[in-house]
Amino acid sequence: MIEPAGSFSNAYSTEAKGKSVLGKDDFLKLMIAQLKYQDPLNPMEGTEFSAQLAQFSSLEQLSNLNQNVMNSINANYYLTQSINNTLTSTLIGKEVKLEGNEFYNSGSGNINLGFRLPSLPQDVTIKIYNSSGALVKTIQPNDFNQGENKLTWDFTDNDGNKVPEGAYRFEVEAIGYNEQEIIAELFKTGIINGVRFGDNGTTLLVGGAEYQLADIVEIINPSNNSNGGK
Repeated sequence: MIEPAGSFSNAYSTEAKGKSVLGKDDFLKLMIAQLKYQDPLNPMEGTEFSAQLAQFSSLEQLSNLNQNVMNSINANYYLTQSINNTLTSTLIGKEVKLEGNEFYNSGSGNINLGFRLPSLPQDVTIKIYNSSGALVKTIQPNDFNQGENKLTWDFTDNDGNKVPEGAYRFEVEAIGYNEQEIIAELFKTGIINGVRFGDNGTTLLVGGAEYQLADIVEIINPSNNSNGGK
């Protein structure tokens, strides 16, 4: 029995239903179904069939090219990641400057805080807050200048007691000789004592806390010239 010329589309539509993009396998199945269900009294012309074969060949080549490009991208990614991991490990023992005013108290040692002032101030106050926003330490250094200033906090509060482990942040209030507020650029410094490789990328261990490589703004020589933080 001769099937109607349009029956192949009904036979294939159920299988292709739900697909928004047809791949090379779908294209081949569609062409075979077209040949199977064509009207023998009105067969597909050779030029039309050749055009479809050419389309299938182009589709196959484009699919292979896309796969090769993806393989190349993946290979370059893993190579770059490997190089970055190797180079990052050479930073262990280096002193670095980390942007931002947030840091972590791991329960030991101290933290080196810093700020840059664009002009000479007449008064500077550093305020340190815990993760709940409570003020735990107020520092008023006697020695401050235009440019970079550094100080060390030993993780004690205003009563001299050690603060608990956790996240902290610091703010700098600076007033100029014109009684106007001076906006300070805040940073931390510390020694990189380890590198951790994880699913989220490579992180640097500084003072018991983890930082991203992008957090580093400068690699500096170790210095003991910092103001006291008590």
